[in-house]
Amino acid sequence: MKRILYVLFIAALLAGAYWYFQRDKGAGGRPPKQEPIALKKHSASFNQKVDEVIDAYIKMKDALVNDDTSIAKQSTQAFMNSLDSIPVDELKSDAAVIIETVKANITDIKSNATSLLNQSDIMEMRKDFRMVTDMMYPGFFKAINYEGRKLYLQYCPMAFGEDQGANWLSLSSEIMNPYMGHKHPTYKSGMLHCGEVKDSIR
Repeated sequence: MKRILYVLFIAALLAGAYWYFQRDKGAGGRPPKQEPIALKKHSASFNQKVDEVIDAYIKMKDALVNDDTSIAKQSTQAFMNSLDSIPVDELKSDAAVIIETVKANITDIKSNATSLLNQSDIMEMRKDFRMVTDMMYPGFFKAINYEGRKLYLQYCPMAFGEDQGANWLSLSSEIMNPYMGHKHPTYKSGMLHCGEVKDSIR
């Protein structure tokens, strides 16, 4: 009787070992597990309004690159209007403090944009543009949990002199410096490509 039990025990061990190794062998042929697709947190309408803000900002930047104060002001007004059209209340599903943070951030951005509208000197406009940029990155993008197109944060170390650098945002990694422009009083267009990519936002 003991001999029969012993044989059955050995047979069970062998069957278990066979099943275990066959299972691992078969798993090797399985396709890799797919990562879940990242879902957008915001509505399409919300992201479209943010895209409109970005488009207006880029037009401001391009106008400063081209030393065009008239287009810069038109684009700034469109930029401010776009900020007002963002459906901030959609963020109510987040913590209440998020909505207040975004609203405060938009107010600060618009304050500097309004100052730009009131300037007649392009260098003063560029200083206000720098402040608009600093208010947007990183505060605005982090607060709204930005889901839009890839943006590049670019930097010129001598935007306002040897030791006064400034940032701007671009949809391209190519450097087109809005602080130097095509008609800089000192460098003309010689410093148009002065700068570097510091970061990217997606």
